[in-house]
Amino acid sequence: MSDPPVAKLAELLVGYSVDVKPGERVLIRGDSNAEPLLAEIYAKVLQAGGQPVLYLGFPRQDEIFYKYASDSQLDFVPDPLRLMLETYDVYIRILSPANTKALSEVDPLRVQRRQKALGPTLRTIMGRSASGSLRWTLAPYPTSAMAQDAEMSLTDYEEFVFRACMPDLRDPIGYWKGVSAKQARIIDWLRGKREIRVAGPETDLRLSIAGRTFINCDCHLNVPDGEVFTGPVEDSMEGQVSFSFPAIYQGREVEGVRLWFEKGQVVRATAKKNGDFLQRILDTDEGSRRVGEFSIGTNEGITRFTREILFDEKIGGSFHMALGASYPESGGTNQSAIHWDMICDLRQGGRIKVDGQLLYENGQFVI
Repeated sequence: MSDPPVAKLAELLVGYSVDVKPGERVLIRGDSNAEPLLAEIYAKVLQAGGQPVLYLGFPRQDEIFYKYASDSQLDFVPDPLRLMLETYDVYIRILSPANTKALSEVDPLRVQRRQKALGPTLRTIMGRSASGSLRWTLAPYPTSAMAQDAEMSLTDYEEFVFRACMPDLRDPIGYWKGVSAKQARIIDWLRGKREIRVAGPETDLRLSIAGRTFINCDCHLNVPDGEVFTGPVEDSMEGQVSFSFPAIYQGREVEGVRLWFEKGQVVRATAKKNGDFLQRILDTDEGSRRVGEFSIGTNEGITRFTREILFDEKIGGSFHMALGASYPESGGTNQSAIHWDMICDLRQGGRIKVDGQLLYENGQFVI
């Protein structure tokens, strides 16, 4: 029998997040340990009249790849994957890591090289999403590794995941339509504004949003969701920021990250742990020292740090920024092989002003 929350999550993904239509080609990608959710998604796509293709991995795949891959293999992107991302109508990606620390000992230069090779596929997804020719979504399937990172039992973590994705299990689609309407009012207020100022502990940032578009994240691209974001003007970021939580990338935790910006570029970066890794990733390409995304988290059901960015970046009362690639639909033009989200908690004394008007204080909208 189907697990009701898993079946409901699949229904939300297929029927709302990407809204599969008859005849559409649908790429479903995930690891074998997410089989219960992948099976439900596969069935729901068929029931919607779509043409599903399952691109299946296994839990130790990345670990084995980085252990044995030659430079030419690090540079290689399989033609079937590239072709599907270039031509299919829908892309559903499920995250279900069996070991979130599997790549902790991998040489950062090998990770950097692989990210460069995958850069064109990231640009393809972002470009097609902005043009409307690709609908995609990213969602979790709870695993023991994720529960351990969050310092929770697997049972408690499963409840946390499904509650964050579907606060109203009886009508998850109706719930997210309500969130969409609330966030639309925030975006309407931000329309036409020019400058953002963020202040908090060891944080004082200025950035331009002139001519940029804020995006309503209402459970389409990410599940769960709850944020409004834009792409800041590329050369406008000035000041410094101290991130409240570890910045996690490719299984590495970089703790105590502080960044200093001049003319939109990171000119200084420090960390209390894994600082060398931070520097390596910052040097990935020309765009990796610029900010591609600025976002305010709005999901009040996510209150704790779990070490899974899909949840953590939506913490109500936080903002985050992503170094690297911009989402073109926001007006951002920064290009990079990386997109690394870093989170700052504003619930204790933080504020955001827009064109001199107070928008956000102590983690709450005040407009």
